[in-house]
Amino acid sequence: MIKFHGKSGMCGAKWSVGIAIAGALAMATGAQAQNYPARPVRMIVPLAPAGSTDIVARIVAQKYSEALGKTFIVDNRPGAGTSLGSELVARAEPDGYTLLFASASLATNVPLYPKLKFHPLKDFSSIGIVGQSFYVLLVQPSLGVSSVRELIAMAKAKPKHIQYASAGQGTITHLAVELFSMNAGIKMQDVPFKGGAPALVAFLGGQMPVIFSPIAECLPHLRAGAKVRTLAVTAPKRVPDLPDVPTLAEAGVPDSVVNSRSGLLAPARTPPAAIKILNTELNRLLQSPDVRTRLGNYGLVAVGGTPEDLGNYLKSEIERWTKVVKVAGIKFD
Repeated sequence: MIKFHGKSGMCGAKWSVGIAIAGALAMATGAQAQNYPARPVRMIVPLAPAGSTDIVARIVAQKYSEALGKTFIVDNRPGAGTSLGSELVARAEPDGYTLLFASASLATNVPLYPKLKFHPLKDFSSIGIVGQSFYVLLVQPSLGVSSVRELIAMAKAKPKHIQYASAGQGTITHLAVELFSMNAGIKMQDVPFKGGAPALVAFLGGQMPVIFSPIAECLPHLRAGAKVRTLAVTAPKRVPDLPDVPTLAEAGVPDSVVNSRSGLLAPARTPPAAIKILNTELNRLLQSPDVRTRLGNYGLVAVGGTPEDLGNYLKSEIERWTKVVKVAGIKFD
């Protein structure tokens, strides 16, 4: 039996016991992470079902389930511009069993909502980038322009006269136009709709003269011969699906690339071992020809990479959209 004498001895004993308990907990946490996943994993999608983000999340969840032997359940939690579902994950237990499948709004919401109750860079552990998509600048033939330069000239001659359809104020389709307008030195009038699909329907129906549409949504209509003019893409280089369409940079408006990326994240302080397993498997599944083809059907290019790549992307996007929101004077409560 070991005897401790005096207060210093008792303090030493408590200190030793504390270290032992902390060590035991660390070992237990490490062991759990190494055996990860030991039970089903919930993947929160902060958007409604059936959209492209939800569909891609289900593809990823299925592949995770097959590879890791535990069910990955997609749980749709739409609301508050995706902030509702994102906050749920930010506040979840950091054990790797609640994940966030995020869209571009995770970054754009930071400048749009000053009272946001979480921060993408502080309250999440990045896992990896899943895929990226681009937008297509389309106009009605009745507008009377055949190029980006002609559109800019008309907009400069008639400030705020040209209307464009967006998926709603603060959405990436709205911000993409504001970025383009800022760099082109023009002003157009936003007409917000309740989602990208209604906006595209209104445009295709001839009710709106201009739209920046996600390539996944407009490509089927373009292939079917929609009588619209395709002026440019927001990609850094020409896209294989539209090889004859110039980029905005080629059309004379540099620094207007909008490559909307989806990513997978976990609550901050999730065990690194779990993050490593999820990242390794994400990169593996994104190399699968089946997955790449399925993502391609929705206008997405598989990306992958390290957790740091996703973190750096979010940081740069927050900085860029903060500037755009300020210049455009967009304000939400």
